[in-house]
Amino acid sequence: MKDFFVPLLKSQIRERGFSKFQIESYNDFIMRRIGKVLSEIGVIKPDVPDVGDIKLKLGDFKIGEPTVKEADGSVRAIMPSEARTRNLTYAAPMYVEITPVINKQEGEPVIVNFGDMPVMLKSKICPLSQMPREGLIEAGEDPDDPGGYFIVNGTERILVLVEEIASNRIIVSKLGSTNIAEIARIHSEKDGYVQRHLIERRVDGLLTISFANVTKLPLGILIKALGLDNDRNIVNAVSSDEDVQEEFYINLYENQAVNKDDAMDEIGKHLKIPQLEYRIQRAVKIIDRYLLPHLGQEPPDRMAKALFLAKAIEKIIKLHLNKIDEDDLDHYSNKRLRQSGDLLEILLRSILLGKWGLITRVTYNYQKLTKRGRLPPLQSIIESNVLSNQLVSALAIGSWVGGRTGVSQRLERGSYIKTISHMRNVLSPLTSTQEHFEARELHPTHFGKLCTSETPEGATIGLRKYLASMAEVSRGLQEKELKPVFDMLKK
Repeated sequence: MKDFFVPLLKSQIRERGFSKFQIESYNDFIMRRIGKVLSEIGVIKPDVPDVGDIKLKLGDFKIGEPTVKEADGSVRAIMPSEARTRNLTYAAPMYVEITPVINKQEGEPVIVNFGDMPVMLKSKICPLSQMPREGLIEAGEDPDDPGGYFIVNGTERILVLVEEIASNRIIVSKLGSTNIAEIARIHSEKDGYVQRHLIERRVDGLLTISFANVTKLPLGILIKALGLDNDRNIVNAVSSDEDVQEEFYINLYENQAVNKDDAMDEIGKHLKIPQLEYRIQRAVKIIDRYLLPHLGQEPPDRMAKALFLAKAIEKIIKLHLNKIDEDDLDHYSNKRLRQSGDLLEILLRSILLGKWGLITRVTYNYQKLTKRGRLPPLQSIIESNVLSNQLVSALAIGSWVGGRTGVSQRLERGSYIKTISHMRNVLSPLTSTQEHFEARELHPTHFGKLCTSETPEGATIGLRKYLASMAEVSRGLQEKELKPVFDMLKK
């Protein structure tokens, strides 16, 4: 066994390394995802009536090499060993091209620094990734160091793998409580944000859905509001199985809405909004923006949402009729791992688009300076230190978007084995103060993916896991990436 395993392990170290998946995820983040986030923002529109119609168009994005700004104002390149010894953050400046458009007249584009991004060691923008073994030794680095971590204020920090339920799928299970018989979970993900939906089937057969700030909304009303306002069409969309249709009928009898407009009004009443006009507007906003955002957030996407919910209804009723088995939440096909690129994208979106985020500050600064009677230079309205400080703070403390904690951790350096083990750590979002017996148990689908032996004693047993020695994390594909493949197969 040793003669077989040792050469295989050495080949894994030589060809792939133990942190390659984190480095590839970070590379994808800096080369593709940051530009994608900026292109989605597209245009910043400061409201400055005295000047006219002003727009700031965001253009191309690029990221520089790791640098440090000295006390005298000079900027120069920096290596990781210097960042460690001087308690600095190993980071690189980010630039975006901004074109001012005043009264439909485009000005000269300006390249603006909007913040510094902490650099992962051995990533594309890290000089270590291009150095031979001798060069690494000369640079003061361990040539066998796997990389895949950050240096923040002189401390080595890693972003651990975070385990989550797979997005955009219907997962059904029996509850067996006195009121609720079965439930269906849908974690709808769009641009890194996850909107959780919970469909409940009561013991009397009524189906309700909860999402965003909407609780226990009757599903029959929601489907009519989405455009399926004919009872026959709704039943046919749910299922062709007569037993399923029979179980669903009660949801139509209990629904007093005749058409789409009535259904929208009923949703507004459910939200306890008294004014007719405002409650319709609120219902439309809830449906378009927060309901199943992965299917789209525009009015034309409502029918796709209605059909998706119809399939969810079919699945939960079939579970009730024992025509299908309940989904196993602990099966690893129903889990996904968030890597460094995923976590940083969520954080970047939050910093840029949050209530007091960078885009809000840009708008405010532009309004403030133009009131003085002059158009300010673009770099002066962009507080690059805001983005830099918030990124560094999140990595230094470990508190992340959505109230998560412990996402960033100090890299364990007790031994080489401990370092590698820590970098392949997988965290469950479940709280360690509750039992969660099934989640803590070893599942057959862990074989070949997670180490079946290594997990800590105590409260986090089974919730903190580690990747198997030669396991890697593959990149998921979006539906739009798969469509050309299916189209080609059809031909």
